[in-house]
Amino acid sequence: MTKEDEKQLSQEGIVDLEEPKKMTREDWRKKKELEEQRKLGNAPAEVDEEGKDINPHIPQYIASVPWYIDPSKRPTLKHQRPQSEKQTEFSAIGDWYKRGVQDKSVATKYRKGACENCGAMTHQKKDCLERPRKVGAKFSGTAIAPDEHQQIQLSMDYDGKRDRWNGYDPDEHMRIVEEYSKVDLAKRTLKAQKLQEELATGKLMDQTEREHNSEDEDEDKYADDIDMPGQNFDSKRRITVRNLRIREDIAKYLRNLDPNSAYYDPKTRAMRENPYSNTGKNPEEVGYAGDNFARYTGDTISMAQTQLFAWEAFDRGSDVHLQADPTKLELLHQSFKVKKEDFKEKQKESILEKYGGQEHLDAPPRELLLAQTEDYVEYSRHGAVIKGQEKAVARSKYEEDVLINNHTCIWGSYWKDGSWGYKCCHLLVKQSYCTGEAGKKTGNSTCVPFEEGLDDAEEEAPKTLLEMHQEKMKEKKKSKKHKKKDADSSDEEDESKKKEKLKRALTAEDQRLKQVAEMMQMDERKRPYNSLKEVREPTEEEMEAFRMKRSRPDDPMASFLNQ
Repeated sequence: MTKEDEKQLSQEGIVDLEEPKKMTREDWRKKKELEEQRKLGNAPAEVDEEGKDINPHIPQYIASVPWYIDPSKRPTLKHQRPQSEKQTEFSAIGDWYKRGVQDKSVATKYRKGACENCGAMTHQKKDCLERPRKVGAKFSGTAIAPDEHQQIQLSMDYDGKRDRWNGYDPDEHMRIVEEYSKVDLAKRTLKAQKLQEELATGKLMDQTEREHNSEDEDEDKYADDIDMPGQNFDSKRRITVRNLRIREDIAKYLRNLDPNSAYYDPKTRAMRENPYSNTGKNPEEVGYAGDNFARYTGDTISMAQTQLFAWEAFDRGSDVHLQADPTKLELLHQSFKVKKEDFKEKQKESILEKYGGQEHLDAPPRELLLAQTEDYVEYSRHGAVIKGQEKAVARSKYEEDVLINNHTCIWGSYWKDGSWGYKCCHLLVKQSYCTGEAGKKTGNSTCVPFEEGLDDAEEEAPKTLLEMHQEKMKEKKKSKKHKKKDADSSDEEDESKKKEKLKRALTAEDQRLKQVAEMMQMDERKRPYNSLKEVREPTEEEMEAFRMKRSRPDDPMASFLNQ
């Protein structure tokens, strides 16, 4: 395809600002062929207005500009790129606030619009950071302060806000270097003066020895700051962590290849258990028996305590070191232990002299305090004691087995029909006199009823299963003969019985309410105990009577009941 065809196709569809030109079928076919050639790489890619190539695989609706916006424009991807007018501009990496004051000459008299306190033109009196003067520069006209720099407004990006070295001046480091150099110079002059004094007094040491000692001092000055190869000292935890393994050492995980042997932690490079535990070897004979063996055996614990004492003593001003002077440290540690024990004894004696309590310290052994003896007791399989004396039963702080009123058993040793009583006479009345076997025969086990004066029907004796079966069969025979007559009569009799029982329950409830009202009016100390009252489950008639007589505060007619 020629250049003329490309120019023709580049201007296709652009006639005027009103409406694009409709392409013929032949032009459309040529355009499609050109697009296919560009996609295959046989034809050069289309160029936008900025001179950049347009990817031929980009769809037409993305690259082309709509005809109703600007039909004269060529296809472009400028609208897909970041727009410069919408991008926020940030300050450069070297921009920072200016420090100090301007290098211009200082004014000699007050200028209009300047600070009334110090006379600078860059701020007002309310923003002045100088001490308030007794007579301001506006009225005195002297000691005019220099002008500060006009600070710029910085707009920092994400990295600029978090740059810890932003605004750092390298000249400040040179000031620190100069300060240290002055300190070293002062030390040298002081050392020279000391030598001159020793030379004058005749106490000058051999020069070679002095140079040798000075070199050792310089080496020792920086020796403590250097870590050993493969080790790291943590001052916070006061432990030395070994980071690297010496190449001559055998790796811990290669000592025993059995997967069921000691666990090896690859993160911390620790193997706490003995890798040779399953092989039958003695831990003292093998070269490595686990981290715990090396950590908690021999003099490791005592050495760790000595190292801790050395650190604490060094913090308090004692110049001791475990590796440099172990004998001095050991003697100091032993004397410290003796003094500590003496101090504890003196403190204990002073407290005992002041407050007393020596008798509590002279207590018998713990075995005797817990009632542990050497008495031999042998039990059978059923729990009975065969040999020895049975252990005493633990008793409470309350009185037990107190027998009163000729009773041989305590109150609560007998239970019948929901009531407690005495087992010796079967009486259910507390504080009663014992009647012995006579009480059992008479069966005087009835308590004072809940409703005083209410004549309840005596309960019948329990029947056997045979008697109950016979009565049931008789009732069935009678029901077959007189089914209809007995049904009506039995209903009437049941209703009449229920009414009579309800009537008696209502009278008993009235008596109970009167008794409760009388007791509430009495003094609390004069009220009688309720131990003689019977404790049993109320009947249906009693519950119905209680519901009927109960006063309800939410009832609107409750105030008219007693009128």
